[in-house]
Amino acid sequence: MISPELLEAARLGDRRALARAISQIESDPEMAGLDRDRSIPVIGITGPPGVGKSTLVNSLITQLRESGSDISVVAVDPSSPITGGALLGDRIRMQQHVDDAGVFVRSMASRGHLGGLSIATRQTVNLLSQSGFDLVLIETVGVGQSEVEVMDIADRVILVLAPGWGDQIQADKAGIVEIADIFVINKSDRDGVEPLHRSLVEIARSGEQERPIVVTNAISGEGVSELADLVGVTSA
Repeated sequence: MISPELLEAARLGDRRALARAISQIESDPEMAGLDRDRSIPVIGITGPPGVGKSTLVNSLITQLRESGSDISVVAVDPSSPITGGALLGDRIRMQQHVDDAGVFVRSMASRGHLGGLSIATRQTVNLLSQSGFDLVLIETVGVGQSEVEVMDIADRVILVLAPGWGDQIQADKAGIVEIADIFVINKSDRDGVEPLHRSLVEIARSGEQERPIVVTNAISGEGVSELADLVGVTSA
């Protein structure tokens, strides 16, 4: 069980205490028993491996920080087959924010847990929602069509795809495509953006409300401001 003193320090902005508390959650996620502050939005960012989720999250953080929002990120990485720990690829891509007190990034290993998340993700998100941030981002490990656990934690889900995925999307419209609230076509400098966009239009128009499709280049920043506007976070 996390001590009340450690929890209080984390909630008051002590980042070292926050990191320690999350480590304790990872050791025993069922014992944490933390409630989420529902006033803090939680956004899930998911998609297949190699579509540029981490680079996009990094660029999105930069955009959101310009508006003064304090951002926390839970980045779920594949587990090392040797140590069982996270491979930390996501944190490496977000190094430019390491000295920014308004950004907190925590990588955690999936540890074989299915669904694209870690078993400790939910309680970690609950703690972050209580710790003074304006937004919690969850970046899932690279997922397939059936790994949709992020929808149970996030208020909205951003599905990131890249050119070349159009045929697969048309062939299988179930699963993760159905839970997406926002579609992002990343790597806009590559061939195949238009076929993928056409494949998504029909899906985006299904349901009660049409879902937006944003075309981005996470490296250059193209389209990221539009995505940040859709996230719609304002600092407290």
